[in-house]
Amino acid sequence: MRGIVFHGTGDVRVENIDDAQIADDHDILVQTKLCGICGSDLHVYHNEASDIGIGGGKDTFCIGHEAVGEVVEVGKGVVDLAVGDQVMLAAMTGCGACRWCLMGESKRCKRGFKVYGFGGELGGCQAEAIRVPAGDFNAARIPDGVSDEQAILLTDNLATAYGALLGAEVRAGKSVAVVGLGPIGLMAVELALVMGASVVYAIDPVAERKAWAEKLGAIPVDGTDVAEQIREATQGLMVDCVIEAVGRDAAMTTAISLVGVQGFVSALGVNTSMDFRIPFKAFAEGVTIRGNFITEVHKFWPALVPMLQQKRIRPEQFITERVSLDKGPEAYAKFDRREGGTLKALLLP
Repeated sequence: MRGIVFHGTGDVRVENIDDAQIADDHDILVQTKLCGICGSDLHVYHNEASDIGIGGGKDTFCIGHEAVGEVVEVGKGVVDLAVGDQVMLAAMTGCGACRWCLMGESKRCKRGFKVYGFGGELGGCQAEAIRVPAGDFNAARIPDGVSDEQAILLTDNLATAYGALLGAEVRAGKSVAVVGLGPIGLMAVELALVMGASVVYAIDPVAERKAWAEKLGAIPVDGTDVAEQIREATQGLMVDCVIEAVGRDAAMTTAISLVGVQGFVSALGVNTSMDFRIPFKAFAEGVTIRGNFITEVHKFWPALVPMLQQKRIRPEQFITERVSLDKGPEAYAKFDRREGGTLKALLLP
C-alpha cells in the first residue's frame, strides 16, 4: 500500500509501505477515505524529535494521525464494529479495557496511550489503510448527520479545541482570548461563542485570519501591544479565559499577559522549547495554566456531535485544501509556508 513516509527534516515522500494487517483479536483494519495534515505533524516534518518522542528510534516511518474510512476487516474479539462500517478514528488511542480508559481518561491508560504516525508502535494514518488497536474503543461509526469532513475534524482538531476551552473553564458570560488563528484556533473561536462567551478576542499577525475570526463574531486585536489594547478594552480587568494555539514561547508569553485575576490559560499549541518565563503576576493573581497538547478525543464526541448535527458549528469551513495522497509532500510544504490562506489540508488516498 502507499503512504507518506518521513525521511528527514522537510523530506516526506509517498512510497510503498508494508500493508496494514490485523495483529490482535481486538484490532480492526480501516481503508482510508480521508486523512488530514495537522499542525502537530509539522513537528515531525521539522524533525523536532528530542522533546516529544518522535521517531521511536526509526529513521523512516509513515506519518499522520487523523483519518476516517471504512472497516474492511475485524479481529475475532471485536464486538461492536463490522465490515462496511464508516468510522472515525481517535488520534490518541488507549487499551479500552483498563479503569482509566473506561472512565474516559485514556491519557492515563495502564498500558500507555499511543498516537498514530510518530514512529512508535502505531503506523501513520496518511496511508491507504490503517490498523486500529482496540477497534471498538478507538474508532466509532460516523454519526448520522455528520459528514466525512466533519468527522475527520472530530478525530483531533475539533476535540483539541474543545478540550482546551474546557481547560480554560470557558462558560456562559466569560471573556475569552484566542492567541493563534490557525484551524484549531478558529475552531476555538467558533466553539467559545457557541458555549456562551460574552466576548472573544482574536489575536494573530495574519490579517486574513483575523478577518475570518471577525466573521465568526470575534473581535480582532490589531497592532503589536496586544496586552495594552485588551487592558483598555476591559478597563483593566483583562480576560477570564485565554487559549494559546500556536506552540511558541512568544505566543505563550502573550497569552499569560492577557489573563486576568484568577483567570485561566489553556495551551493547546505543541511547544517544544518551553523557555518562556512565567511572570510573578501569574502567581500573585492566582492564574491557572494548563497544558492540552494531546487530547483524549473519545470523551468529547458526545458533546461535539450534537453541535454538528444541529449545525451550531461548521468547522469544515476551515478546510482549505483537498488533494490526492500523491500530492501530500507538496501539501506539507505549502502548509509549512502558510501559503495562499492555507488552513486545513485533507488528503484523499
